[in-house]
Amino acid sequence: MIAVIGIAFTFFMVFGGYLLAGGKLGIILKSLPFEIMMIGGAALGSFAVANSTNSFRQTGKDVLKVFKGGQWKKEDYERLLQVLYLLLMSAKSNPIILERHIESPLDSNIFQKFPKLLGDQAAIDSICDTLRSGSMNYSDPNQVEELLDRKIEEIKHHRLASVHGLQSIADGLPALGIVAAVLGVIKTMGSIDQPPEVLGKLIGGALVGTFLGVFLAYCLVAPFAAKVKAVVDEDMSFYLAIKEVLLSYFHKHPPKMCVEVARQNIPHSLRPSFSKVEEVLKNAKVDS
Repeated sequence: MIAVIGIAFTFFMVFGGYLLAGGKLGIILKSLPFEIMMIGGAALGSFAVANSTNSFRQTGKDVLKVFKGGQWKKEDYERLLQVLYLLLMSAKSNPIILERHIESPLDSNIFQKFPKLLGDQAAIDSICDTLRSGSMNYSDPNQVEELLDRKIEEIKHHRLASVHGLQSIADGLPALGIVAAVLGVIKTMGSIDQPPEVLGKLIGGALVGTFLGVFLAYCLVAPFAAKVKAVVDEDMSFYLAIKEVLLSYFHKHPPKMCVEVARQNIPHSLRPSFSKVEEVLKNAKVDS
């Protein structure tokens, strides 16, 4: 909601100020479709050349994060801590039961308590692969931490690809605006024999390209890139919480302490309260 308000406020202040200063929208509106075609088309075409099909699609999807926000909410962290607690309790009571859960998470009655988690393969792999490594005596906490750090860094690198793509578009838009403006000047020079009032409109239309390139770059695309990056950084806290629980487990801490260590490292705006986590864990049952 705040993103929509911000965009509306930007348009209102820019074009409202222009109108209050005595500007006329007619020249801008007349040139706008052609300028958007040239500038927007060149930006999208250049981006398509520089990126793979998957990156192109992913960037389009990630733009929605500007309006939807992060993937994980406070209640998701509560469910995550519950699932991890149940897994650790299973490992403590019967490692064979744990193996069944981590080898087939889609069929696990523990993972099924959090269907949204099952939709994130990166999170499932982080949990199952790490617990699986413990069953193979790969349980040195330092090695586990290094393994999880690499996995988290890989996830983050992949999810920041769209940020780099959006920022590259933002960096190129002012130059593409100049290209459109130059074409407008060329068009104007072809009508140099026209009276001043005609030439004035043609020159004004040419300058719309420069304005549009700069406006789109710094008022829309660059802020979109910054917002997507902020959302990605926020979402990475989910994987860091998984890391904290599992790392504490390999340090031989009790399951409840593992969960509490992770809870305290969750960002404040998303962190469930101690009493809420206690209630969730108290109602959790270790299924066989």
